[in-house]
Amino acid sequence: MCSPLVILVLLGVLWTPVTTLICPEISPSPSAPHTVNSVRPSDVAVLSSIGLHRHSSELSSVASRLQELMTLFNPALTSPSLHKTNLYSDEFVQPRTLVEQAEELSLYLHSDQAADMEGEWKLVLLFVQVDQLCVFEDHQIEPAVSSALREVERALQLLHSELKHAIVSVAVWDGEYDAYHHNRMCPCMETNSEGELRLLRPVLIQVLQESLDDHLVKKKWYGDRDDFTVILQDTPFITDPASMASGSAPSESQARRQIDNMLVQMWANLLQPAREEHNTQNNDVVLTVPCPSENRPFLRTEGNSPSYRHSDASPLVHPITGTVLPCVDLQPSNSTPTSVHALRPGDVKVVAAVGDSLTAGNGIASNPNDVIDVLRQYRGLSWSIGGDENLTTVTTLPNILKHFNPRLTGYSEGMGKEHTPQSFLNQAVAGQRSRDMPAQVRALVKRMKNDSRISFESDWKVITVFIGGNDMCDFCFNSLYFSAENYVRHIRDALDYLHKEVPRAFVNLVEPLYITPLREMHVDPSLKCPTWLVNIICPCVISPKAGSRALHLVEEMNRGYQRSINELVNSGRYDTRSDFTVVTQPFFRDIFVPKLQDGRPDRSFFSADCFHLSQRAQTIMARSLWNNMLEPLGFKTTKENFTSQVALKCPSKTLPYIRTYLNSNYTYEGPSPTPGPVKNWGSDFSCVDLAPSVSVPTSAHKLRPGDIKVVAALGDSHTAGTGAKAKNLFQLKTEYRGVSWSIGGDGTLDTVTTLPNILKKFNPSLQGFSKGQISRQKGFNMAVSGAKILEIPAQVKALIKAMRENKKVDFEKDWKLVTVFVGGNDLCSYCTDQNNLSPKNYSANLMLSLDILYEEVPRVLVNVVEIGQIDPLRTIKKNSLGCTLLQRFVCPCLMHAEENSPELEELKRINQLYQMETQRLISGGRYDGRVDFTVVLQPYLRNLFVPYIGEGVADVSFFSLDCFHISERTHAEMAIGLWNNMLEPEDRKQVYNNFTYDRSKIRCPSEAHPFIFTKINSLPSPPVSITTAAPELHSTSSSSPLPTLPAPKCPSALPVWVPVVAAISSLLVGIAAAWLFLSRRQIKEKKKKNEDRTFETKAAGF
Repeated sequence: MCSPLVILVLLGVLWTPVTTLICPEISPSPSAPHTVNSVRPSDVAVLSSIGLHRHSSELSSVASRLQELMTLFNPALTSPSLHKTNLYSDEFVQPRTLVEQAEELSLYLHSDQAADMEGEWKLVLLFVQVDQLCVFEDHQIEPAVSSALREVERALQLLHSELKHAIVSVAVWDGEYDAYHHNRMCPCMETNSEGELRLLRPVLIQVLQESLDDHLVKKKWYGDRDDFTVILQDTPFITDPASMASGSAPSESQARRQIDNMLVQMWANLLQPAREEHNTQNNDVVLTVPCPSENRPFLRTEGNSPSYRHSDASPLVHPITGTVLPCVDLQPSNSTPTSVHALRPGDVKVVAAVGDSLTAGNGIASNPNDVIDVLRQYRGLSWSIGGDENLTTVTTLPNILKHFNPRLTGYSEGMGKEHTPQSFLNQAVAGQRSRDMPAQVRALVKRMKNDSRISFESDWKVITVFIGGNDMCDFCFNSLYFSAENYVRHIRDALDYLHKEVPRAFVNLVEPLYITPLREMHVDPSLKCPTWLVNIICPCVISPKAGSRALHLVEEMNRGYQRSINELVNSGRYDTRSDFTVVTQPFFRDIFVPKLQDGRPDRSFFSADCFHLSQRAQTIMARSLWNNMLEPLGFKTTKENFTSQVALKCPSKTLPYIRTYLNSNYTYEGPSPTPGPVKNWGSDFSCVDLAPSVSVPTSAHKLRPGDIKVVAALGDSHTAGTGAKAKNLFQLKTEYRGVSWSIGGDGTLDTVTTLPNILKKFNPSLQGFSKGQISRQKGFNMAVSGAKILEIPAQVKALIKAMRENKKVDFEKDWKLVTVFVGGNDLCSYCTDQNNLSPKNYSANLMLSLDILYEEVPRVLVNVVEIGQIDPLRTIKKNSLGCTLLQRFVCPCLMHAEENSPELEELKRINQLYQMETQRLISGGRYDGRVDFTVVLQPYLRNLFVPYIGEGVADVSFFSLDCFHISERTHAEMAIGLWNNMLEPEDRKQVYNNFTYDRSKIRCPSEAHPFIFTKINSLPSPPVSITTAAPELHSTSSSSPLPTLPAPKCPSALPVWVPVVAAISSLLVGIAAAWLFLSRRQIKEKKKKNEDRTFETKAAGF
């Protein structure tokens, strides 16, 4: 039965949602608990927090909301550190150390004002903040953690000696970042490379968590008294693992949701765990919060809920990592071959490798509980390039080749980073992606040329290239940047350099591994894998739900990477010389996670983080690579089972060579046929439900595409269509308004892609679009070529006048869609008029324009398209008069600035401030006062990518003859991007362009949400469900923005009007109470004035 509905009206509090009663079982213990093992949430009278500092905004929010939640169990709850002190006051300075804060709490609880709390139960949250540990090398982790541990120990000893009736919950906290994702308290970490920091920080958090756990076990949780204990929150608190991985700060709505998620995590860890394994992550619309159950009603302690020790993990069985080589014929060629197609293993003199942490050797020899060791690079054990010991003890490709040529060189030994001497020709860098391959091969070639042990011109070399895992781990943050096209472009650039610079080389191009099976390591909790840590390292692979669209996209991209490099090699691009070739080695195309006899994944194949591979796995990889090299093309092994029974193959007597396309008698398929010329830039349309609302909506948040009757646009030459179809320089000034992306209406969608042509599919009677090139057909396209933001208010007034005068438009009743896009000319002229074109003035003029629309135009939805980063336009180059001269004339401040000059950097900064000011204006709620008006920011141009063709050359077909204004092709792409942005909720809008030709990119409104998305209807509407601890909690990932405390899932029999009446009643009660309070206060004031014979008339403050 659903618990009674209670509405809490929170006035003046930043937490906006209306909150309902959380759990049905909130009664205190029948009698005061005598031990810490029988304390219920409702028995807690004091909640306090220590470990906060001045930057702890997220942490303070979580702690504050926990206080609100626990107040529902005990309305008399007091919270001295949160309630009595103001963390946000400029005058308030929190004590620096945990010990000082513990002393302050003890003094308060022993003070006169807290005298009655002596016998009450207390819950103390002790936060250990990672950002106070300044670590930038792996060897600094242990000293830093030991120092933090000593401080925690002193604080716990003080609390243990001073407090009675207390439970102390220790939690590791990480995530206090500023908007640029820099650590506020530890700037030294910013000196690390991106890849190093990506791995270093999660490892630091894990080590701190494990060290605190070990300490509490040794101290027996300070449980020598029945009225005191310490517990450790099971997992660290990380504000946003995805942001840590992507390097970008979360949006405001994402930040709110993250705070709610962490509240749920903290609350769940305070309660006795359910018998089954539960996951309290929220999904798109429901935030599930556990409640104390009848069988497990207490706060968790080690006494009533023994924890699962991480040290219980099974030790790795020492694997056999040596290999027997059965080959008899180990001889090189009689004379040094001149053709790579006649290269025997014994002819190879030099080995080399480039790649990421799997080649750098991170954590190969790590023990299962030694996460710090994952930072250590065992390059001498690396599968493709390591040379430690010999093949009988260490299986690597160089150790196999040493049997054929004992004088082999180039392999790495021992441990170290890529720049150390022992790394030699192992130039792999942990954390790097495909984009880093060109730099790695340049460093590799430089080392080869400068080393006296290598005869660069005459020695035969085997170079292994393996990259792509980190690209896939970050794919979901920017699917365009990490697309298969960009991936293969980086690989091509690297291989092109090797092909040009390196004589006598055989290049192994290893296909990127099929990565999603690694998720199996993070399903079974008995493996004790640090899943939260891997979720930071590789969120796009680990986070998605099984069977989800997100996971399908990763798998699809994974296959795209594999296909693309095969197509590159099959093109024959690297077979133009007899002494050079590239061969794809596909043994990683499909992998199968090795299993134990009981069916669980075998952790011995993985390092301590359950992500990097152990020496046992690297042994199998080396064998598989060697076997692939000896298998003819077309018959290579494409599956990796990770079984120790993989035996080494030997060169055949008839063909004793490393296999290439020529000695395999293999014919490349060749490149895909070149598609024919594109006849138009139209789009296909697959939407089925085109109907408008049953009745004309009165709310902009219930607006379907079919409800829109009028379109309009404001802006500059990009909206005016300047030069969009120009065939010569004389046509550059022509305004082709009919093909304008946001307002053009030429032809039909089949041949011309514009926003109005899409909307005409929903409403053929649409009005306002522009046609052709004649001014009288411009409709409501008020854009003016060369316009700056200062001129937009005038365009707004002209638009309102035109709509009022148009007899086909019902100004009061018709729904209107207005698109605003401006700012390019402001940036292009910024260096000549910095005062008038400042970001503040940009925002002020945009606000003035929107204010006019807000005050004068009924029934309107305004699209504000965010100005993109314009500096990529510098890459648009063509040897023509228009591109060399006119481009500089049209945008002087961008084009005249030197590369890396202060002027260019300043322009980039101003560009970002334009974006930030726009975001701030629209998200501020200024235009939320009318139900029939809304402004939506469409950010798909925020991170502008210029499409490339060929070898790093910008595709000029997207631009007009001046290499600045956009062509009809780009108008079509911008229309698709805008339309798709309109169908995406506020916090999940695409923030980059995807300019690739595809007629099927237009999305459709969903059956569940047929409306154009706004800030309001992007929020989840269903109530939050609550369960007790007994039922299973279904875990899903979140992407919805509404932060809430949970609501009960009431039966459908509850009338809909009950919550409404309850809410209105509560509001009226609150108003009445406020009126009564103010009235009584006014009477007292008047009485006092009469007594003082002071008469003064004042206006009533209502």
